[in-house]
Parts: sequence; C-alpha cells; structure tokens
Amino acid sequence: GFSFINDGPLDMRMNPDVGQSAADWINSAKEADIARAMKEYGEERYARRIAGAIVRERDIAPITRTLALAKIVTEANPAWEKHKNPATRAFQGIRIFINNELGDLEAVLEQALESLAVGGRLVVISFHSLEDRLVKHSFKDLAKEGVLSILTKKPLVATNEEMAENRRSRSAKLRVAERIS
Repeated sequence: GFSFINDGPLDMRMNPDVGQSAADWINSAKEADIARAMKEYGEERYARRIAGAIVRERDIAPITRTLALAKIVTEANPAWEKHKNPATRAFQGIRIFINNELGDLEAVLEQALESLAVGGRLVVISFHSLEDRLVKHSFKDLAKEGVLSILTKKPLVATNEEMAENRRSRSAKLRVAERIS
C-alpha cells in the first residue's frame, strides 16, 4: 500500500492493524488537511492543487488503490523533478502523516538519549530532509545544553560506489553524537 509504481490497496500504514489507512483518510479528510500533509511532510509545491484534484475524484468514486491516487497526483502536478516520479512527494507526505513518523522519531530520540550512558554514542540514519532536519536540530539543541557532543558536523553520505551498489543509499544521511553529561 506504499507504492506508486505497483498497484495495491491504498494503506500506507507501517502496521496495518493500527490507525487509519491512507484510503480511509484520503476519502474523508478535508481538502485543506490533505494539502497540509503533502506540503508539510512531503514538501510538495503543488499540494493545494493536488488536494483539490483528490477531493474532486473522490466525489466521483472512493480512492482505494495506489495507482489510482498516483494517477490523480500525476495529472494534477504541472511540473516535477527530472528522474523522480511526480507522485513521490505527495505519497511521502501522506505516508509520514498516516504513520506519525516525525512524532515517532522525536520519541525515539528522547528514549535513546535517556538510555544512553555518558560516553555512549547515538547514531541516526535519516532518509529524507524532514527526518534529517529533526535529528540535526535535536542534536544541536542538546549540544547547546551540554548533553551531547556532535561528532559529525556534516552528515555522512554514501559514496558513489555505494550508491551504484545500493540505490537506496543515495538519500541516506548519517549523524553521530556522544553523550557528555
């Protein structure tokens, strides 16, 4: 239920037994809420335009399949990045919203810090800019408080060789901090 390349039920939940599916949400949410999720979590430039298209289409028939949503997004998206599917950002925004991924990341960072002994290292790999920004700011705030020492001033990224071997590594950013108090 995550893919915009292969058809499947529009779910997007990490755990299909918990919470509301993407289909249920897409078919009941206000247009403004759909646009906000795509804008805030997917950094989609055309979020309002796409949300309007989704609402118009769901008024005709419920949106229940990934390829149906991808088609709506693609047709409503006037421009997209070369070598990137036009549904990428919209799907990312919806997925992050449905799973509360940023809230969960904040909670995990807090829990990790609580269980980290002085001298222990916290290593985080993020896969998109919102996650990386959250980790970066969390580390910086804790460094200002004298709790952490940041060991990677800039995130470590995959080499060209690693990206050739593992395409998914292209967006990975690794940050490391050490507990100092």
